[in-house]
Amino acid sequence: MSKPKILQIGSLGGSPGADEYLKEHFDVITLWDSDDVSQTLRNAADAEVVVTSAIHGCKAEVMEALPKLKLICNWGVGYDTIDIDAAAKRSIAVTNTPEVLNDCVADEAWGLMIACARHIPLGDRFVRENRWENHDGVMPLGTRVSGKKLGIIGLGRIGMAIAKRGHGFDMQVAYHNRSARTDVPYTYMDSLAGLAQWADFLVVATVGGASTKKLVDREVLAALGPNGYIINIARGPVIDEAAMVQLLQSGELGGAGLDVFENEPAVPNELKRMDNVVLMPHVGSATRETREAMFEVVTANLQAFFGGKALVTPVATS
Repeated sequence: MSKPKILQIGSLGGSPGADEYLKEHFDVITLWDSDDVSQTLRNAADAEVVVTSAIHGCKAEVMEALPKLKLICNWGVGYDTIDIDAAAKRSIAVTNTPEVLNDCVADEAWGLMIACARHIPLGDRFVRENRWENHDGVMPLGTRVSGKKLGIIGLGRIGMAIAKRGHGFDMQVAYHNRSARTDVPYTYMDSLAGLAQWADFLVVATVGGASTKKLVDREVLAALGPNGYIINIARGPVIDEAAMVQLLQSGELGGAGLDVFENEPAVPNELKRMDNVVLMPHVGSATRETREAMFEVVTANLQAFFGGKALVTPVATS
């Protein structure tokens, strides 16, 4: 019995064993290692499913090359790299992997927050470089996290997980969304700049894509002020990166904890040289437990599709 054919746009190496599983259970045509993309797409012309990731996405031209395409199965919660409009026009279903990564991404947001406020990377270098034992300078004073004001941009699943952790730190929590929620105890602020001015720590947890590009602009960052910290575990383009660099350099913004960047994996050299900035390489979901769970959601959607059942985690495309 022949295996169902799928086109895999990029490796799912972030989930150990995922690529091998797909090859075992499906007739996989891999686009990422192709020397001739056009020919590879022709070979996949009868494929009904594309498997991709939040990093690799799926462009309209790939969909156009696959006349029988019915499903784009995305490894990752974010799908801003998938041309949703093109998928909707063709009635191509899209799935993602929500819920299973909420806690780990929220944990990393808090890790970045504490690392920034308490200078943890700087302290690590201070010890490793023998500066402590050689009495070579002193560590700068940090900022207390407990009891401070936590602002969250995007109070969705991940934003809620971040807010929940704020209770344990006795923090006041406020948020900004497109509209206020009636099912949460947190303060809603309709002005993003107003939220930033109020907050000590401002965490970006909103969706990516055109609708949120440079949502956190110079005005918002400046409102956060010289004692404020911006934390981003969402998407790099949500922040005006150039403005953020300038404000950090001038001292008009206190610090930043960043897991994502505007042109990743390229990161501005200015950020790499700042001691008040903590950098991570887009690894918010990168734990064994979460990556296993993410791939389980991918396989559940594939099994549902090829079994003629309802998809497990469909994304609204219209």
